[in-house]
Amino acid sequence: MASSSLDPLRNPDVQDPVLWSDEDGRYLEMRVDADPLDPTEIAVTRRIPLDSLKAEEWAELKCQYDQLNLKSYTEQGIAQGLEKIKDRRIQRMFLALFTFLNPRQVGIVLFLYREAAHQGTGPEVYFRSNDLLASLGYSRTRDGGFPSKLRSQLNRDLVALHRTELVFARSLKRGNKVGADVVVKSILRIKRYQIDNVPRDFDLMKAADYTYELADAYTVNLEFFEGPGRTGDYVLFADSIGIKQSLGNGTKSDYRLKLIVYLASRMKWDALRDGQYLVVSRHYLLKNLDLLGSNSTRNTDIFWRTVDQLKTGGYLLDAKELPGKKNVSIEFQINPLKLRNHEQDMPLTTPLTDEEGQPID
Repeated sequence: MASSSLDPLRNPDVQDPVLWSDEDGRYLEMRVDADPLDPTEIAVTRRIPLDSLKAEEWAELKCQYDQLNLKSYTEQGIAQGLEKIKDRRIQRMFLALFTFLNPRQVGIVLFLYREAAHQGTGPEVYFRSNDLLASLGYSRTRDGGFPSKLRSQLNRDLVALHRTELVFARSLKRGNKVGADVVVKSILRIKRYQIDNVPRDFDLMKAADYTYELADAYTVNLEFFEGPGRTGDYVLFADSIGIKQSLGNGTKSDYRLKLIVYLASRMKWDALRDGQYLVVSRHYLLKNLDLLGSNSTRNTDIFWRTVDQLKTGGYLLDAKELPGKKNVSIEFQINPLKLRNHEQDMPLTTPLTDEEGQPID
């Protein structure tokens, strides 16, 4: 499916966050509507279950929710706006909801699916934290480790992927009636984690909400893993797709990775013409790259610079505009040997979200 969960402050498809409770539980959630002009997109809700909150924490969260001013965040940026919330747990909860599946987290997901393919253990993946940080392109310190802020960010990313649920519906036909099969999944579930130094005090959720820590190794279960039978949704990703982060910049600016993932996702349902050509609306491309600002000249320049990067990297052979009466489209000439490798099954069926402002790159 298309990458449909974007900057919540500018994307017209994203609704304001909702805080609610009923007999089944408590949730903080945000809905991303489908684009009415694009039949390939579906609506999805991402939500964080809040049943673990104590009564006083729930009351504080409701108070902070009532004080949210999303319009002011448009001017300040999400991270800066959320700094007004003094409770770090609530602050990080809102940040996770707004910035879910940013390009850094997408890189983590791609790393885990590659590991699943290499380990051959199905959806369950074991990995060392330092190996993942190295794969993301971060530099080690003199003692061979990684800075504490980077380590802390990784644990927060993993916990966000673990506890943020995605809710979407698939059509369900029964006779002459069309219903819905509602699916609730997380990107991954953390099953176990390891601490090398046993006396060290580490709590997975406490570290994500309040402190700056990381476990030394994790075992996770990939909930969108469909296996070699390909009976469900999947996307074929080549091993050559780089996941290294753009050091020194926020992950919001990693347009290269966002465009690669979006094009690869489109290849799930759009058959390539003549084995190489893919045509996509320019409107959808800019929306899914989070180039929604009023400066259209800047946005266009960024888009074509990103296309040039993919051409230099060998993912694209060419790209050009195809003018239309109502909407301009972009024709991409894909290098299928670079962008898609049929020997590597990398399922990724969830909406992709970018972030405006982030704590740490």
